[in-house]
Amino acid sequence: MARRPWTPAEPDDHDEPGSVARPYTITRGRTRPVTDREIELETLVWASSMAEPSLAAMSAHWRAVAELCREVLSLAEVAARLGVPIGVARVLIGDMTDAGLVHLQRPRHAGEGSNVALLERVLHGLRQL
Repeated sequence: MARRPWTPAEPDDHDEPGSVARPYTITRGRTRPVTDREIELETLVWASSMAEPSLAAMSAHWRAVAELCREVLSLAEVAARLGVPIGVARVLIGDMTDAGLVHLQRPRHAGEGSNVALLERVLHGLRQL
């Protein structure tokens, strides 16, 4: 049985990127995307050709990701620029990937026992600067 990708609810006033909405409300309580793909911090993300014509129909957060990803960014950069936790960005990008709105390029070392904990500590350190 094929899984249907999650689609965001209609945007509300508190649904705007940068609002004080709790992260779990953005993802409806999910901590992992529906997709089976692992999305590492350094995975590159960019908008597909389907994203631009679909902007008006997207939720505010999907629209913000699509606009940011007009240029190639890493998952970590998307999270930082949106001001959301990595897990929230991972769920948004995973769902958008399933919908065909963004493309991913995983790092070459993905799946080879990469040290994600080290990268998370580096990101945390950079945020402290």
